Amino acid sequence: MVDRVFAGILLLVTICYGYIAFTIIKAPFQYDPLGPESWPQILCILSVISLLILMWKPDVESFDTKRPTWIKLAIVTVLLFAYAELYEPLGFIIATVIFTTFMSRLLQATWLQAAVFGVTLGVLGYLICTGLLGLNLPSGPFPKL
Repeated sequence: MVDRVFAGILLLVTICYGYIAFTIIKAPFQYDPLGPESWPQILCILSVISLLILMWKPDVESFDTKRPTWIKLAIVTVLLFAYAELYEPLGFIIATVIFTTFMSRLLQATWLQAAVFGVTLGVLGYLICTGLLGLNLPSGPFPKL
């Protein structure tokens, strides 16, 4: 029952967000393939679908979280804030390498596995987003590719 109430409240908030996303957010020009207006709209649609599924069939298990899980959630929150702060000054590649390396370690990867994954995701993600998708990402200390 609590899941349905929570999902219902979030659905109301999401509908308000959707109103803003579909009616108020207007960009004078588009600088990427989808445009700045599309992302809030896509987020709204996916959120409404997810919340309707949650309202239809809520989770039946109790939410009994142990202390180590709360600590990991706090660490993830700190990592996300750090990623957001380091994104512009360090650039996409370095910030992503740092974030994904520490996230991988948090998910029990070895240091080597985490570093390889971080570097691969940072470099390939940058190349795909800038080359294939034509997005503007901060390059940090690296020259634009």
